[in-house]
Amino acid sequence: MTDRQHLLLYGGTFAAVGDGGDISGVRGGNLPDGLFVRDARHLSRWQLTVDGAVPETLTPVAEGDTARCVLVPRGGRLEPAAYTLFREQAVADSSFVETVRVTSNRPVPTTLRLAITADADFTDQFELRSDYRTYAKPGAVRHRQVLDHGVEFTYQRGAWLSRTTVSAQPAPDAVEETGTGARRMVWTLDLEAYGTAELTLRVVARPHGEKRALRVPASPAAVSSQLLSLEGTFVEGVAFPTGWPELAAACARGLADLAALQVPATGPDGEDLRVPAAGAPWFLTLLGRDALLTSLFALPYRPQLAAQTLPALAAAQAGERDAAGSAAQPGKIVHEVRHGELAYFSQVPYGRYYGSVDATPLFLVLLGAYTEQTGDTALARRLESHARAAIGWMLDHGGLTSRGYLVYRADEGGLANQNWKDSPGAICGSDGSRPTGAVMAAGAQGYAYDALRRTSWLARTVWDDQTYAALLEQAAGDLRDRFQRDFWMHDRAFPALALDGAGHQIDALASDAGHLLWSGLLDKEYGELVGRRLLEPDFFSGWGVRTVAAGQPAYHPLSYHRGSVWPHDNALIALGLARYGLHDEARTVAHALVDAARATGHRLPEVLAGYSREDHAQPVPYPHACTRESRAAATPLALLTAVGGA
Repeated sequence: MTDRQHLLLYGGTFAAVGDGGDISGVRGGNLPDGLFVRDARHLSRWQLTVDGAVPETLTPVAEGDTARCVLVPRGGRLEPAAYTLFREQAVADSSFVETVRVTSNRPVPTTLRLAITADADFTDQFELRSDYRTYAKPGAVRHRQVLDHGVEFTYQRGAWLSRTTVSAQPAPDAVEETGTGARRMVWTLDLEAYGTAELTLRVVARPHGEKRALRVPASPAAVSSQLLSLEGTFVEGVAFPTGWPELAAACARGLADLAALQVPATGPDGEDLRVPAAGAPWFLTLLGRDALLTSLFALPYRPQLAAQTLPALAAAQAGERDAAGSAAQPGKIVHEVRHGELAYFSQVPYGRYYGSVDATPLFLVLLGAYTEQTGDTALARRLESHARAAIGWMLDHGGLTSRGYLVYRADEGGLANQNWKDSPGAICGSDGSRPTGAVMAAGAQGYAYDALRRTSWLARTVWDDQTYAALLEQAAGDLRDRFQRDFWMHDRAFPALALDGAGHQIDALASDAGHLLWSGLLDKEYGELVGRRLLEPDFFSGWGVRTVAAGQPAYHPLSYHRGSVWPHDNALIALGLARYGLHDEARTVAHALVDAARATGHRLPEVLAGYSREDHAQPVPYPHACTRESRAAATPLALLTAVGGA
């Protein structure tokens, strides 16, 4: 049987372990095993052996924030196991903690030799993706040093320095070389009749640039206590729908996941913040669009997410154009922030990468919505210059003034598409053909319209600038008029997915039209047509609205953005349907997503395959989805807003 991988997550740290709690150092795959902090693997091997053999897994690791499994030596019916091993593992900030309890099953003393083989390869996450890329690392050096209570692994490349320290209590009797660079910590355990021995191991990752003082938990039980407290803080105070227990369970599960997905960030004045990471394993970092949408979904229930996300993104806002491949332009909100070695040496462009056309308007949408929802005007006053700079980007570099729309071009070395459907080929015609040159994505225009209107409201009510407010209100109205003239496909009664650089419609029928309902860009008549169209069978799979309607050559049920079902996409659609008074349709979408969540322990995945509910009675997973994703975690909260407990 194939050894499954299980994710342990806390803040900016995650570990993926096998059924028996081991880490094998597999390169690639959907969930690369190891301990990861700030985009680097700080444990690439962690293997338990007894008397030189890998024990058999009696009870594998189960779903949960603490990995627990039971192991025994391999044997048969006539040779019952001489001892049993109970492993518990958990992660905290930049650390991994394990206890191993060995219990003798014999009425006589037993001696055994237990070993933990450990290694740290410090591989950057971008090297572990299955995209066949390789990266040169000139001058890189790795060291291993035996300590009194364990071993330390060090990686250095120029000024880049990272460490992983493994300590044990009691200290190992010996630390051996393995010939492969790993180190084997060995204990000789003398067990009395039916006696027990226990080891506690703590792994502390110190990635390059990490300056925080770390408090390493004493045991996995201590981590579980921290997580329960954190989850409880997130869940308390939310009025779950009593008449719809499945939605209540999805909301509770989502809030618990959001609690674990908080990662450190810094505000404009250097203050420490916690913001929602995009998702694990590949995106356990700040992504502008993802953090903004997550905060918007959670705003009525957890406004502190917005209060942390907005200053974090303001601090990372571009101040000037950068020619080094980051796509930075004055006033633009960051798309992705990375802390790994390859970003540090500019081998990937994502240290601070600005290749997003929609993070900037969404920043303004969230700032306006937060101020209106909470009545807290202090944050809007503090971030006024950042908001004005964001408007400046939209009007100038973004293209609203010169082209009439927000515009992007494929970024060589970065992202081909810079809206939420950012995979290559995601923006396409109904026949699957890709546009060349500039692209004006429909959904981003809706965000821009909403951003202009909300910022106009801020200017009028908070900043006391009536002239600026009137200018933005006029710009919003003009955008709405242009959009319905240029994007509406009269023969299909539906908006185009995008316009190309020549203004030609890119005609795939796509779920982005639902985002226009959320932003309020369409007139009521057009909005109602779109809303009802999204619930027809080619769009609606029974688990949600597909990203691209079936029946078009562009459609593929296992494509990332051309036929799959995304919970956060559907959350925006449900909110938009409710906005246009299509409450029955909103409830249909909400019930489909809640049913999908119920089939997976009430946790919505990042994305589902586009197969119809009639084809298969259970939702089919998309094979490369993030195991935990903040927008998906916040989706049940958006559904609660859209339809209540109905």
